[in-house]
Amino acid sequence: MSKKPLFILLTAVVATATLAASGQKESATINVSRTSPADGKAMYASYCTPCHGVDGKGNGRLSSSLKRKPTDLTTLSKSNGGIYPADHVVGVLSHGTSTSGHDKAGMPEWAITLGNMDQNNKLDTKLRINNLSKYVETLQTR
Repeated sequence: MSKKPLFILLTAVVATATLAASGQKESATINVSRTSPADGKAMYASYCTPCHGVDGKGNGRLSSSLKRKPTDLTTLSKSNGGIYPADHVVGVLSHGTSTSGHDKAGMPEWAITLGNMDQNNKLDTKLRINNLSKYVETLQTR
């Protein structure tokens, strides 16, 4: 398979968040381009900042339109007795929160989007999720 069709396929992958503007369900499409599975910072910038913001405080450009304010990612360690909850973050990225999808005020799972990006290569998807979690760890307040 040539790399050009793969690139076109990967840049067409999108994630959708349901918004609560004016009490009606609206969709905002976040264009997701392929990033390196090894680059947690680039993945965060591409996939997470629209909701969680550049600084991770839950103040992204879409945050005010969501039914529930996105989690302040900078306080995860503080809320967990000073220990970064890596397994929990990996779980949320992999499976979303217990309320699936933003239409129920939760965070959607990213494993499907990331898996599509990696043509369902589970090793690359796991690498992406682990490296994204490691980057979120760098956002923790000290």
